[in-house]
Amino acid sequence: MSKTVKSLLIRDYQQRLSGVSEALVISIRGVNAIDNNKIRVDLAKKRIKITVVRNNLATHAFKQTPLAVLEGLLDGPSALAYGAESVVDVARALVDWGKKVEKLELRGALLDGVLYEGKKAVEELSKFPTKSEAQAQVVTLVLSPARNLMGQVRSPGAGVMGLVKAIEQKLEKGEAIAKVG
Repeated sequence: MSKTVKSLLIRDYQQRLSGVSEALVISIRGVNAIDNNKIRVDLAKKRIKITVVRNNLATHAFKQTPLAVLEGLLDGPSALAYGAESVVDVARALVDWGKKVEKLELRGALLDGVLYEGKKAVEELSKFPTKSEAQAQVVTLVLSPARNLMGQVRSPGAGVMGLVKAIEQKLEKGEAIAKVG
């Protein structure tokens, strides 16, 4: 391959992956064309892209970018999966596909500058909450003490209101109210 073609490919990788700071490295070697197309179509519906890369050229393209950390995972036929809301969504989708397609190899992922190497690490990453799920959990944790406090404040008042209501009903019926000593 000529230097001109190599520099064009490097520039293409840089343009495609500009702004991408999280990605998953996979190998689709041995995956038949039908499964490959099914995977790509399904992932495209989830706004996940797959880019097959030449390892050496990708290494040059990723220099001084967050993706430079992935260099150690680029061995043999490699592809980057990225997009969606976060790499956690990408990991979830590809772990599901990995169960259906044996030849799909999950090599590792990059999330917030942390490298997750190997299939097990990617599977663990897929169990992480997404950004919106984590925000919802934080909001729930913040509001939980307030909810508990309101329940405690209302509880005695509800008991007193129940007694007042019972007394009111007895008085309306003309019944005598016994004195509690």
